[in-house]
Formats: sequence, structure tokens, C-alpha cells
Amino acid sequence: QVQLVESGGGLVQPGGSLRLSCAVSGSIFSGNAMGWYRQVPGKERELVAGISSVFSTNYSDSVKGRFYISRANAKNMVYLQMNSLKPEDTAVYYCNAMGRQLVPLFTWGQGTQVTVSS
Repeated sequence: QVQLVESGGGLVQPGGSLRLSCAVSGSIFSGNAMGWYRQVPGKERELVAGISSVFSTNYSDSVKGRFYISRANAKNMVYLQMNSLKPEDTAVYYCNAMGRQLVPLFTWGQGTQVTVSS
């Protein structure tokens, strides 16, 4: 069983920054690719950033150049640094491990709310 606990969300002004954290338990963490996803009411979850077991990264076009994913394996943590935030970044953000075709592998956590508004 894998437990995913997201934190670090909150209210931020457009152009501001926020750092999200994901704590992972119950898995061999260092061997998994990890991703950050977000969901807006009425829409499906969207993968926005991924990081492999060897620390290579990829981003969706909507966040490329603004968001940065990282991991600290010794701490069982994954992070998402979000810069130059826009109102359209407002969503609930989730983390998960990624399998083939970037499919999320485990039960979703509760996520953390990010609201970008002035």
C-alpha cells in the first residue's frame, strides 16, 4: 500500500510562487517515476510534471519554464516549485507514481489546493 500526502498549497497572487511537497510512504520510492497532476472542477486530472528514477524531468506545455519538479529520495519526498503563477493554475494538485504511458499507479491522496488570485 502506498500513501501519498500533498501539502504546501494556498492562496497566492498572480506572478507569485509556491512550493508543493509530496510525502510518499509504503513503497520503494527511489525506483519509481513520480508525477504532479492537477484537477479543476469539471475536468479530468492533468499531468503537469514528471520526474524519473534517474532524475530526468518533463513538463506539460502549460507549465514549462514556470514549474520545476524535484525529488529527495532519502526523505521520500517529491516537490513542485511553481513560479510565475497564473489564475489558470488554480486547481487541486496531486502527486502519484507513474507507470507505463505515464499512467498513475496508486490511490490518489487528498491533494492540496492552489488558488491564484489577486
